[in-house]
Amino acid sequence: MGAQNIKITLPDGKLMEVPVGTAISEIAAKIGKSLSNSAVAAIVDDRMVDLSKKLDKDAKVSILTLESPEGLEVLRHSTAHVMAGAVKDLFPSAKVTIGPAIDDGINGFYYDFDVEKSFTEEDLEKITKRMQEVISENVPFERMEVSREKAREIFSGQGEDYKLELLDAIEEDQTVSLYKHGDFTDLCRGPHLPSTKKIKAFKLMSVAGAYWRGDSSNKMLSRIYGTAFATKKDLNKHLERLEEAKKRDHRLLGKQMDLFSFSQNVGGGLALWHPKGARIRSIIEEFWRQSHRDYGYELVYTPHVGRATLWQTSGHLDFYSENMYSPMDIEGNPYYVKPMNCPFHIEIYKSGLKSYRDLPIRFAELGTVYRFEASGVLHGLLRVRGFTQDDAHIFCRQDQLNIEIRRCLQHTFYLLRSFGFEKFDIFLSTRPEKFVGEEADWEAATDALKQALDAEGLDFEIDPGEGVFYGPKIDIKIRDSLERSWQCTTVQVDFNLPDRFDVTYVDRDNNRVRPFMVHRALLGSMERFFGVLLEHYAGRLPTWLAPVQVVVLPVTEAQNEFAQKIANQLAEKDVRVQVDDRSEKLGFRIRENRLQRIPYLLVVGQREVENNGVSAKVGKGEDLGFLPLDKAVSMIVEDAAWPTPPNIEGGSMKNNTRRSN
Repeated sequence: MGAQNIKITLPDGKLMEVPVGTAISEIAAKIGKSLSNSAVAAIVDDRMVDLSKKLDKDAKVSILTLESPEGLEVLRHSTAHVMAGAVKDLFPSAKVTIGPAIDDGINGFYYDFDVEKSFTEEDLEKITKRMQEVISENVPFERMEVSREKAREIFSGQGEDYKLELLDAIEEDQTVSLYKHGDFTDLCRGPHLPSTKKIKAFKLMSVAGAYWRGDSSNKMLSRIYGTAFATKKDLNKHLERLEEAKKRDHRLLGKQMDLFSFSQNVGGGLALWHPKGARIRSIIEEFWRQSHRDYGYELVYTPHVGRATLWQTSGHLDFYSENMYSPMDIEGNPYYVKPMNCPFHIEIYKSGLKSYRDLPIRFAELGTVYRFEASGVLHGLLRVRGFTQDDAHIFCRQDQLNIEIRRCLQHTFYLLRSFGFEKFDIFLSTRPEKFVGEEADWEAATDALKQALDAEGLDFEIDPGEGVFYGPKIDIKIRDSLERSWQCTTVQVDFNLPDRFDVTYVDRDNNRVRPFMVHRALLGSMERFFGVLLEHYAGRLPTWLAPVQVVVLPVTEAQNEFAQKIANQLAEKDVRVQVDDRSEKLGFRIRENRLQRIPYLLVVGQREVENNGVSAKVGKGEDLGFLPLDKAVSMIVEDAAWPTPPNIEGGSMKNNTRRSN
């Protein structure tokens, strides 16, 4: 009797019959030599596995190459293992902890080590050299499945205390997987590359400190960050992007352009907005407010503090207290500074009885909140302790939920595109294992989110089980000019707070029923969004956002009066303009204003006065030459105008009075 065959379903739907016990690598070879050569791992029935995995039943099989995100993850995790093995070769007393693949835009993996003294740049060079030797030796990665006790015996013999601690969290009768290459063995779920020769391009990036398991009460470890790519070309492109990112660092630009600062006297993570930065922020906020009026929101203001009873009702004191600042005593009652705006908006809703005819109700606020962040994670405006959230909450009936989600999405893309973002990654996160609310409501809310995304013609990925316990959500990430991804928009249904606060409306049958509550933040926070904008544009903001849009530069004192006349004419049209008539040389003044990323520089000498015009230069350095004054003014006014008002679907704008600038 011949060997029993099993059926393999490929990603394109084609079927392949192979004998039981066929390895994934053999399946790749049957599909084609090119795929066989480029394969690094596979997904079998939604589980990532090694190419050496042998199949014993029918399965869906997708072969992974380094062109896929999953394939890159396997490459980077394997490179991390090679790095750990090199560290053990060079520093035998080092104790190994964990080393995952990551993607933070800079690094692709890290590994933490317990060593007597932290690694130096010279150490990284030695480790890199040893890694290159191991890679050139084409050492295979071998998977071993052993009992927990056998794994304990192996790591105990190696003195790897951290591995023993990890094994303690595994049930006694459970089989564990180990991966070995050369003399290095690690506790690992896998999968890994077939061998080290698949690693073509890597770089060790930096060294940092990290507490074991992220707990500051544990020992400080030494972390080595690194990255790996399919080709040297891809790696070099990544390194070039990082160099460009350094030049665009919003902290550097903020200092150069005199936009904001931080002070230890004030406290870490609390930004001080300078006049120019405050001007940009006020423009963003004014545009935000106007767009919310256009989309039918009512703007509200709420306090910065609230009684402890409010936060007990909301559940923050039970689930979020470690991120809240210590209470203050006011007339014998404990008060907390707010970490979120939601409970205040609910209290506004509950201030009067609501009918089904009143819904939907949309409250929006630029609400400043305060959350404790460890000092080690603070990062300019991107990670702060005090920030202003572009927050809103929608209370609606179930039959209104779909159109409200669609309006949120339309509003989101109008705002983000107005600020110059055009590339997005969209995720729909569904019900987790632990959740509050009724399953029927979860299904209705998830369907409403999905239908809204489909109706808007948006490509998105399902993130199964990644919704928070109180509701499903849509997350939208923007991609900046360096292709970095930034979390911005969240649209989230909440079944928790309406129950906790007993939020109701009166339906057609005069019954008290729960509304659907939608949390949504479109830009995220003013601070973080401001930082992302600066880096996206390298400080050269669109003209409508620039704190100073035009600088007029008289060549000599004789042209000062004409320069002021031009400035007055522009100011009358709401253009933000300054005259730079300092006694410094013209070239020096032009360079300084370009460093300030001024969109337009208008130079006026005697020729310009006599011909009633200007010599115009744009901030990037382009010379527009001589322009008649009226043409220069109309060009600038047009460029400085706000983005076009939105086209609201599902209802006209409640208020379409708009500023031109």
